[in-house]
Amino acid sequence: MNIEHDVTIEHDVAIDHDVAIEYDVAIVGYGPSGLVLASALGKAGHRVVVFERWPGLYGLPRLTHIDGETARVIASVGDIGHALRDALPVPDYHYLNGAGELLIELDWRGESCGYPAHISMYQPDVEDAIDRHVRASGNVEVNQGWSVVNVQAGDDHVEVTARPWSQSRTGQWSHSDEERTVTAKYLVGADGANSFVRATLGIERSDNGVDDRWLNIDTERLRKLPDHFDQAKVFCDPERGHMFMPIGRSRQRFELAVLKGEDHAPFEDPEFAWAWLRKTHGLGPQDVRILRQVVYTFQGRIAESWRLGRVFLVGDAAHTTPPYMGQGACSGMRDGITLGWKLDLVLRGLAGEELLDTYETERRPHATAITEISTALGRVANTHDRVEAAARDEAFRTGDVPPLPAFPTLVAGVVHHAPDGAVSRPAGTLTPHGTVRTSAGEGLFDDVVGRGFCLVSARGWQAVLDGGRRSFLDALGVSTATLSSGAEDSVDDVAGTYGAWLADQGCEVLIGRPDHHLFWAGTLADLPEAVDQLRARLAWTAAPAPAPVGVEA
Repeated sequence: MNIEHDVTIEHDVAIDHDVAIEYDVAIVGYGPSGLVLASALGKAGHRVVVFERWPGLYGLPRLTHIDGETARVIASVGDIGHALRDALPVPDYHYLNGAGELLIELDWRGESCGYPAHISMYQPDVEDAIDRHVRASGNVEVNQGWSVVNVQAGDDHVEVTARPWSQSRTGQWSHSDEERTVTAKYLVGADGANSFVRATLGIERSDNGVDDRWLNIDTERLRKLPDHFDQAKVFCDPERGHMFMPIGRSRQRFELAVLKGEDHAPFEDPEFAWAWLRKTHGLGPQDVRILRQVVYTFQGRIAESWRLGRVFLVGDAAHTTPPYMGQGACSGMRDGITLGWKLDLVLRGLAGEELLDTYETERRPHATAITEISTALGRVANTHDRVEAAARDEAFRTGDVPPLPAFPTLVAGVVHHAPDGAVSRPAGTLTPHGTVRTSAGEGLFDDVVGRGFCLVSARGWQAVLDGGRRSFLDALGVSTATLSSGAEDSVDDVAGTYGAWLADQGCEVLIGRPDHHLFWAGTLADLPEAVDQLRARLAWTAAPAPAPVGVEA
């Protein structure tokens, strides 16, 4: 494994400790991970400032796939109806050889977290849906068209300096002479693979050796295309790999490999795209309109540290993932929602600073595992030697290929651990999410009962916890639900989601986290110990600060 050495930008860390701190959190970057974090913190009532160098939301799709878990994250920070207004469930993802024979089938059918397990969507709809919630919070200041030029990090706050970033009449982008410096308790770099924040901190990245170039051709459908275009298919042809998948219901993505030694410029000529679309798919200007045609370089890199003092990295600033699983932005949004709830507890004085160390402890192994699986799939798609491709095909044909690793779960951090130090399974997996009914109405659990920490029990749980433990759950804002009738928090498990899940796990009660990971599930007899361990793993301070602006105590 190679190590990339980022450029280190000199900065002065001896900053004034008497300066007034204007914001709780400063975020650099306003892509998917920055949007999720800004909305989560804004909803919690914290003062947030965002700097994004581009003057508006991107407006074109880069990511085209999310999973059910990510849809639930989006629903917690944005308008999920708007985000998925043009979405399309994707039942499978096929890797085929040059002859069209199946090599790998990723079964994407079913549901996850209350949504289709895998969804093709239009990224601008998702970003707009979250951005609206960010601005509606009233306490997040979004500065688009501002580029951060300096970061100074001290013991108790950070200072961020930014300048307007604009385009001249000749098309050149540059900074103006205007300058603004803000102070915040924490800084989060959500500024992409070429992160200024990461470079400023001098953080290196490990490089897994992926360096694949593919031409991306995004199109708008002008008529109904044949049904097979609603599927996701990668053709692992040694001559030149290519793929297609829907971008929701109204658009279509096509990609093809740019081989080593080839100049990328001819691939970005519109005439090349039309010739290739006609030859490969029989499509022309009467079928689709080209929205974007650009060569991308796919890489797999992980930052060596995701936290330095009061500065954190999320999204592509922390990890870049090859796109062969469609999980890069999903990982970034997981970063945002996880760091968001942890910062919230610390900023409110409910949890100690050490809770923030668990952000990297949890997220690094998870994102790294996804990057490794994506890299393995990429090797299948980018086999360009005919002999190697024939051997690959034969290995898949005879079953002489090890299965892909299982999708990762949390293996450390704020999850319940057994006495031997191992994670108590099923802790670290995703919590169930289904339709319930209460006197307030019927809908998905998050919408009806509440978001954040949750406790769901098959039968009455209150009697097994003393007053101190119940007070802790109240202070933590835990939403509770009892599946049996007669309890104060009774819910009707309309779809049977929770009862079936608990029975399948041999459990009576579960505790879920705000990022929808399971802290613990077990018996009512063991609930007191689980609550005690949750309190300890949160580094609970028992000395809550006043509620943030706009949030009732």
